[in-house]
Amino acid sequence: MDLKALDMESDTSKFTVIPAHKYRRSSRSQHQPSSSMAATVEQSHSARGHFERIPTEVFHMILEYLTVKEISALSMVSKAISSCIAGNISTLAWRNRMMLQEFHKCGQHNKEDSILEHYRALGLLFKRCTFLLPTKERLKFIYSKLSQVPCFTMGRCSAMPGCLGFASYGVFLQTLIAGWDELECHRVFNFLCDFTSLSRKIHTVVTSKSGVSPRLEIQIRRFCRNVLLDHWQSSRDTLFWLTRILKPWPMVNQARLIYIIYGPLTLDGRIGWQKLTEGAAEESNVKDMADAIRLLHGDQETKEWTADSVISLIDELSAVPSEWLLENSARLLILCGNRICYTSMASKAVNGRVNELARMVVFLALVCEKDNYCMDWAVKMMQKICKVFSNAEEKWNFLQTVENVFCQVTMELYESVMAGDRNEDTDTFQSLCNVLNANAHFHTEILYTFIKKE
Repeated sequence: MDLKALDMESDTSKFTVIPAHKYRRSSRSQHQPSSSMAATVEQSHSARGHFERIPTEVFHMILEYLTVKEISALSMVSKAISSCIAGNISTLAWRNRMMLQEFHKCGQHNKEDSILEHYRALGLLFKRCTFLLPTKERLKFIYSKLSQVPCFTMGRCSAMPGCLGFASYGVFLQTLIAGWDELECHRVFNFLCDFTSLSRKIHTVVTSKSGVSPRLEIQIRRFCRNVLLDHWQSSRDTLFWLTRILKPWPMVNQARLIYIIYGPLTLDGRIGWQKLTEGAAEESNVKDMADAIRLLHGDQETKEWTADSVISLIDELSAVPSEWLLENSARLLILCGNRICYTSMASKAVNGRVNELARMVVFLALVCEKDNYCMDWAVKMMQKICKVFSNAEEKWNFLQTVENVFCQVTMELYESVMAGDRNEDTDTFQSLCNVLNANAHFHTEILYTFIKKE
């Protein structure tokens, strides 16, 4: 071999070897990973360009001086560098340094934001380091790292109510799968269900008596909210994941799941199963459930939720764990918005449930009075419902039933006040005052509407 050939050979050794085959995300499934990540790292040594002169141990030492965001940016240099970083991620030293576990010592808001931002950056790093792997292998590799953190696993955290673990897991997952198509997101959900036994745990709580497994109920609530639902900025993404959680179950179990995930809590952090059945609840106790129902009702693209299915879900929900007070059911309908409220009440009118419909109108007026909503809204809703009835006789019967319900509710409260000590039963007396005020303001709005038409 002559000197010129030797010079050319030595020159070419200075440059990175470019693989002949061009990898694409769409063809990831055609390129299965080798027996282990370590083997992949070894094979990539000859393709690391100038970094091939650096021993792997030294390369890992260099990574120790970089932040997660800097390592993430470095992983985009080449596939070989990305593979080396993936190998570094697999080491115990890296996990101890980068997988922060100060989830119980947050206290300050700035500290919480810092931890969440750290796991958001980790999500981007894992996304870039594993993008050549098929989805299943990609998820297995990532889960093998995350599953070693106790606070990322249901049942292993010792301080669940105040733990930031699931929230960190959630921002990590959101960053990791951002931009994935629905088919891949379906695979992610199925993978999580398999490896966390989520379906089995949900089956336990929705088929058991309410409150029998309080710890498991709150674990499911926090996992679904903090990992799967709360971190999405797009309502479409939230709808996708909420639908995946609910759809495998019958309607009655869907209602119980909505209550577990979005229902009120007790002061000690348990699901407040009796809050809506034993007394009038505050608006905050039903607001999250109303928001979830509005989200399902607004499904215009996938059509997985129809108006009838959402109304049926509301009917089932208002009986979890037993029949709610009508005031709480009325408050839920108001918070669900005009369309859902009208559809629910019109359904009762069409099906001849006039007494139930009239009682709902009365309690809609009561909630408007107590929560300072405009009373003309309740009057206009009643006018719209009247148009559902086919003839004047049915309309008159409905209006007469509304008046009878007002009288009945007033008399029941009056008798309760007279039977007890007014000073000891201030809540009942206040309820009576609220009903009387609601009655007066409701009929004032009706008269005002009649006068305006003249």
